[in-house]
Amino acid sequence: MSEDQVTEETSFANSTVLVVDDNPQNLELLVAYLDALECQVVTACDGVDALEKMQTLTPDLILLDVMMPRMSGFEVCRKLKSDPRTREIPIIMVTALNELSDIERGVESGTDDFISKPVNRLELLTRVRSLLRVRHLRNELDRTLAYLNSVEAKPESDAAKQ
Repeated sequence: MSEDQVTEETSFANSTVLVVDDNPQNLELLVAYLDALECQVVTACDGVDALEKMQTLTPDLILLDVMMPRMSGFEVCRKLKSDPRTREIPIIMVTALNELSDIERGVESGTDDFISKPVNRLELLTRVRSLLRVRHLRNELDRTLAYLNSVEAKPESDAAKQ
């Protein structure tokens, strides 16, 4: 693997993370932790605000609080996972809830991972890095498949011209 590939693989400078929490202190803490990744961070103050921002934003990952006013994280997650445009965006639910039934609700709503509050910086960064890598690999695979499909379609269109 070349040095450029290693640098590209470990750099998240082109990644965008949406952080959703109704508690300003939690938002501030999560943003400060994510600073280590040098990614772009966008914040939303609750679920409704997050869905509004998603009209014009396509983040690479979402950190989503569960217990929020107006719309719970479960409901936000369910809406995002049911939309073809946002379905593939990884979601990590950040929660103080730790009952098995809460985890089941999160899984049913479509979350990709959980982090318990209080948030451990190392755990957060490890999980975010992992899901961002998966997201970037998925995007790369989609681009490769689109290219292969266009190459495959080209000989057919050339043959049709003859």
